Amino acid sequence: MSKPADLVQGTLDLLILKILALQPLNGFAVSQRLKQVSGEVLQVSDGSLYPALHKLEQEGWISAEWKITDNNRRAKFYSLTRLGRRQLEREAGNWGRLSAAISRVLRLRET
Repeated sequence: MSKPADLVQGTLDLLILKILALQPLNGFAVSQRLKQVSGEVLQVSDGSLYPALHKLEQEGWISAEWKITDNNRRAKFYSLTRLGRRQLEREAGNWGRLSAAISRVLRLRET
């Protein structure tokens, strides 16, 4: 299983932004959603997730609001900002170029 340290630098930010583009979620739900949509290949620890959320909030790419969860607990819910949506588009474009380049290298035939 991939861990954040195994991911290309900045990939966790991209994944969080994409998940939050779909709907506002609390940190635990972000982690669970990432695990679910990746077929349980990607799992992020609290020690990586919450610093990343804090950084994204400081950058102005996400905003946070305290709400009550379905379990009647207080949690910070994160949502994508307009600035975050633009950053998501930039990072997704960069990722597309990077993954295409890596794919080209991996398709090289050995002699």
